[in-house]
Amino acid sequence: MEFKRVMVAGSGVLGSQIAFQSAFFGCNVSVYDINDEAIAIGKERITKLIDIYAEFFKDEAKAKAAFDRISFSSDLAQSAKEIDLVIEAVPERVDIKQDFYQKLSAVAAEDVVFVSNSSTMLPSQFAEFTGRPEKFLALHFANSIWQNNTAEIMGHPGTESQYVERVTEFARSIGMIPFVLKKEQPGYILNTLLVPFLNAGLTLWAKDIADPHTIDKNWMISTGSPRGPFGILDVIGMETPYNLNRARAELDPAYGVIADKLKAEMIDKGKMGASTGEGFYTYPDPEYMKPNFLKQN
Repeated sequence: MEFKRVMVAGSGVLGSQIAFQSAFFGCNVSVYDINDEAIAIGKERITKLIDIYAEFFKDEAKAKAAFDRISFSSDLAQSAKEIDLVIEAVPERVDIKQDFYQKLSAVAAEDVVFVSNSSTMLPSQFAEFTGRPEKFLALHFANSIWQNNTAEIMGHPGTESQYVERVTEFARSIGMIPFVLKKEQPGYILNTLLVPFLNAGLTLWAKDIADPHTIDKNWMISTGSPRGPFGILDVIGMETPYNLNRARAELDPAYGVIADKLKAEMIDKGKMGASTGEGFYTYPDPEYMKPNFLKQN
C-alpha cells in the first residue's frame, strides 16, 4: 500500500521542503504547526519553493500544482484526518517530540505510520510515546532535498520490517535515494560524519581561535570544498545546532559555550541563516561564493 496522503508536522526549513517534495511527486500533504503564526511563516517558506522547484526541474506547471496539493492547519486533529503517513519535523528537543507523539497518537488512526526526521535522536527514544511502536521509524532528509536527495531510513528494535520496506518505497516514490541502516545510530550516516565537522568549526569560533570566514576559507582552499562549516551552518539554520549543543551541555560544559555564543551573537540578533537573509554570511550573495573570496588573505 502506497503512502499518498502525508502529514508533515513542523513547517521549518526542512519540514517545508519535505512537504513540497512530497506534493511535487503527487502526494496530498497536510502541513501542521503549533499556531497560526508558525503556519503563516511556513506557508511563506513553501511558497518560495515554487520557483526553486520550477527552475530545478524545469517544470513550472508541476511546481504550481504541487503547492495546490498542500493544506495548512494549526489544529492537530484536523491535520491528522485521512492520512497514511506522518513525517515529524519538530524542533530537536526530546520533551517537545515526546509530547507531540503522545498528542498525535490520540488523534491519528491506528493504521497511520509515524516517521521522525530527527537529525541525531533515535527512534527508540520515542517509540513508547507513539502508541504504535511497530509502525514507527526514522526517515531523515538532507537540506535542499530536491538536489541533495538522500533519505536515511532507520528502525528501532521494535519496528516491523514491512514498515521499513513501505517507507523505503515511499522515499523512492518522492524522488529520493534511500539508505536503509542496519541498526540505530545517532546521526545516521550523514550527521555522524557532518556534526563533528561543524562542531569543530564552532569550537574554533567559540574559543576565538579564528573568525568564521577565516575558518571557512582555510577549509575550502585546503580541501577544494564548495563550502566551509559556517557556510553549511547557514544552510541548516541556527536553531538545530543551538538545540543540539544546548542538550549536550548537560554532559559537557564546552557545548554550552557554543550554544551560548550561537544564541547571543546569532539567534538573538535574528541572524538565523540563509533562509532569513543573514547568518555568518549575508544572502542571496554570500561572500564565500564570490570569485575573490579564496584569493584574499
